[in-house]
Amino acid sequence: MRFGVCTWIFDDTPLKVVAAHLAGMGYDGVELFGDPEEYPAGEVLPVLRDRGMKVLSLTPKDVDLAHPEANVRRSALDYYFRLIDYAAELGAPMLTCHGAVGRIRAIDGQRREEGLFHDEVRRVAERAQQSDVRVCLEVLNRYESHLLNRAEQARRMVDRIDSPALGILLDTYHMNIEEQDPVGAVKIAGEKLFGFHAADSNRRAIGRGHVPFEAHWNALREIGYGGDIVVECVAPGPDPFTPTADGDWREAVFSEVRESLEVLRRLRG
Repeated sequence: MRFGVCTWIFDDTPLKVVAAHLAGMGYDGVELFGDPEEYPAGEVLPVLRDRGMKVLSLTPKDVDLAHPEANVRRSALDYYFRLIDYAAELGAPMLTCHGAVGRIRAIDGQRREEGLFHDEVRRVAERAQQSDVRVCLEVLNRYESHLLNRAEQARRMVDRIDSPALGILLDTYHMNIEEQDPVGAVKIAGEKLFGFHAADSNRRAIGRGHVPFEAHWNALREIGYGGDIVVECVAPGPDPFTPTADGDWREAVFSEVRESLEVLRRLRG
């Protein structure tokens, strides 16, 4: 089981700086923002390779696969197709998939948009399978998305699409908000759990809130999870939806990422 960090939490900090810090702590890799122009594969791979790290996964831009307007969905689908090609360039890391972050209600009916999302995700999964890339549906809380908020919803969609390339990504921060039984949510995802994000209940470092990480760890062992754990905590501040804050927030984030790795290592034993 590899440990990584989502680079989103460092905002515009250069990847070389982020990689140097994380490698020094002992992380295995990063979840990279899915922008081939900002992070060309030919530049990213040497930076990480020189530090013994890899791209573990890709996180997408806020495109909208469920939008009722066909041209908006087409643009989003084209982006995911490019992201799959980008993933192949980077050594085929997993990529995450979700609705547009921040759109918390349907424009043209919840059921219709869920159906549109299903159809577009199916196309993404088909393309990913052809490229030997895996895609996971990220389950977000209701304040960030109106589509998949609980593990059971994601599992139903994954089972309906029935593609070996499609799985689920759970996040302890989002589960803390939405799941009646967060540990049980891990078991619902089961063998379709492709990715796991870790942050505490306040989106701070592991151990700074009330998420029962030991219970989560035991559930991951029970289902035989062999994927990566990616830390996605943010700097202390009033806004959990942006990585930046007042003061020396970068130093704070690096400190909390280090704390999180110490906890994960203790759990791994």
